[in-house]
Amino acid sequence: MLARLQSAIGRDDLVEQMVLLPEPKKPFAKKASNANSVNLIVAYDASPNSHAALDIAFWIAHQTRLATNAQVTVQAVYIVEDNQSSQYPNILTFPVHERPLECQVSGVSQSLTLVLTQPQLETSVTPLKQADTILWQARSLAEEWQGSFKSHLRFGSISTELKKVVALEAADILFLGCKSVNHPMIEALGSNFPCAVLGIPSCIDE
Repeated sequence: MLARLQSAIGRDDLVEQMVLLPEPKKPFAKKASNANSVNLIVAYDASPNSHAALDIAFWIAHQTRLATNAQVTVQAVYIVEDNQSSQYPNILTFPVHERPLECQVSGVSQSLTLVLTQPQLETSVTPLKQADTILWQARSLAEEWQGSFKSHLRFGSISTELKKVVALEAADILFLGCKSVNHPMIEALGSNFPCAVLGIPSCIDE
C-alpha cells in the first residue's frame, strides 16, 4: 500500500516517515482468510492532522480497490475520553479546528481539504452533540471516496478503545494523525498492538 502511495507522489521515504508501529506477525492461515477484505481504521477528532490521516486512508483504500479484488472498508473512530465525561457530565468546551491541510498528498485529496459547509460549532456543546458533528464531518469526507465506510463513537480511554475497535473489526491498519514514534499515543498503544499503525508524512504541516 505504501509503495503505491510513494510511487504516486514521487517520494521514497514514506515507510520511514509513516510506520509508527510495524505490522505484527500473524499466522499464515489468518492472513489467507482475510485476503479478500481490507479494513482501515482512522482515529478521527476533526483536527487538521486527523483530516490528513483520513485523507490518506481514503487514498490508500481507493488505490487498493483499483489494484486488487479486495473489499476495502474505511472506518473512522471518535472517542470521548473518560476524564472528559466524568469532569463535565453535561457540557464540554472543545477547540474547533478549521485550517485546511498545508500539503496535499495527491490529486485525489484535493476535494477533501475544502472547508466543510456545516454550520459553525458552538463554543460549548454537549459531548454527544460534538461527537455527532465530528462524525458527520468524517462521513462527509467519505462521500468523496464513494466506498464502504463506517463510523464509531466510543467512550473511555483512547488507547484502550482503539485496541477494542481494531480487534473487533480485524483491522489491517490504524491511521493516527501524528508524525513520530515518540508521540505519547504510540507509547500508550504498546508494542503488542494487533495491527500496523501509520502516521502522516512530515510534509503535512500542523
